[in-house]
Amino acid sequence: MNLLRDNALIYGRLLTITEPHLIERYNKALVAFGLQPTRLASFGIDRTGFSPEIAEELGDYQYLDPNEVNRRFIILTPDQVDLPVVHTAFSNTGKLLYEFFTSNSRAIDALTIKDVIYGEIEDSVAKVEDIEDLLTINQVEFRVLSAEDVLGKAAELATLTDRLKREPDAWRDDEMLQRMVVLAKVCGDIRENALVPDQVIFRHNAFWTSHFGGTYVFVDRDVTTVVADPSAPGFRRSRPWQVSYIAASDTERVFRFLAETGRIELPRASWLERSGYLEHRAEMTIRALIRDNDPGADLTGADKVWLQTWIARHADLITEDGVFPFLNATKREVAQTGRVELDEISPQHRFLIVRARPDHPDAWLTNRLISDFVPSDFVSRYVFNKQTFYKEYEGCSEAWRRQVVAVLKSTYLKDKAAFRARLYGLTD
Repeated sequence: MNLLRDNALIYGRLLTITEPHLIERYNKALVAFGLQPTRLASFGIDRTGFSPEIAEELGDYQYLDPNEVNRRFIILTPDQVDLPVVHTAFSNTGKLLYEFFTSNSRAIDALTIKDVIYGEIEDSVAKVEDIEDLLTINQVEFRVLSAEDVLGKAAELATLTDRLKREPDAWRDDEMLQRMVVLAKVCGDIRENALVPDQVIFRHNAFWTSHFGGTYVFVDRDVTTVVADPSAPGFRRSRPWQVSYIAASDTERVFRFLAETGRIELPRASWLERSGYLEHRAEMTIRALIRDNDPGADLTGADKVWLQTWIARHADLITEDGVFPFLNATKREVAQTGRVELDEISPQHRFLIVRARPDHPDAWLTNRLISDFVPSDFVSRYVFNKQTFYKEYEGCSEAWRRQVVAVLKSTYLKDKAAFRARLYGLTD
């Protein structure tokens, strides 16, 4: 993983913490979680407060996610809102944290001047043992604490202030007034500084989770759909009248579900021709063939000219594989007719020529699921499915790892937003 880290392809864009007072606050949160304080003088954190350096120091990459549910968080600064989430068991953890930050920005701004905010994103279950446990999670609540109890003191000050307003003789209570002075020194003017987050409950909609080897849960008006390994506990057993179950290996049913629920953009000239999507898939196909069939190839200068030369020299192999010719045929059909007849295409090949509908709320999750069926496209897997990407990367040769890093640097990392907008139609 060192090559990925050196090129900001793993644990990239983390916020470096070096200020002694912030490290002290972080340690208070660690101790509150029952963990050992860090001795590091510098470490990076993501949106949730997770630090890979501290995970290594503790020897526990789950230190903020001990049961892979009820995720812990540590907030040192409002600036964390713009950071990525680099380690999570649920795909929507980052979105939930973002909603918490933006919905309570004034309170977070004020609190982090004086204190560290920490706590848990509480689900309805303490431990996931079967699919039914996942299906019961329809909302989460942020249980918010602060090391110096600024939150509790602000709440106490608010109560005393209300009493002072409501009770005519309350101003005669010298002990109460003195307590208010003490609290105000800590909290400031709570009429101006909103110190207590007022929105802590958020919807938990469609998501992917690492449980049971990877499980998708999609929520529609009348039915919830689970895409998972059939061996997962509770598969086809939990609430069959409300839940549709699809085996993750059932390519045809997964595709039909995505199409019928309007989650995918079918192959049309309107987006295929301007996006370069088919050309991208074709290049990824050839690179995968090189990896699997020509391990001795020198990939140092594997640019488009080099790839064309390799294609010419391995025409029989490419024809036998069939994917590259299929993509070229699809490109011709789109140019001639503006669309593709999917009924005549095998289910596995269909995923090569579709993407998530960009305006659908589940676009990122859908693109993640599509990437499961296109293992040759490591760029798409990196963008939407980093857990799988990292796992597969670990099993590759050093030469192929260098090639993967080179391709990601020359494509996605050059301008992530522009790349996502062009290839996948995504604007966020």
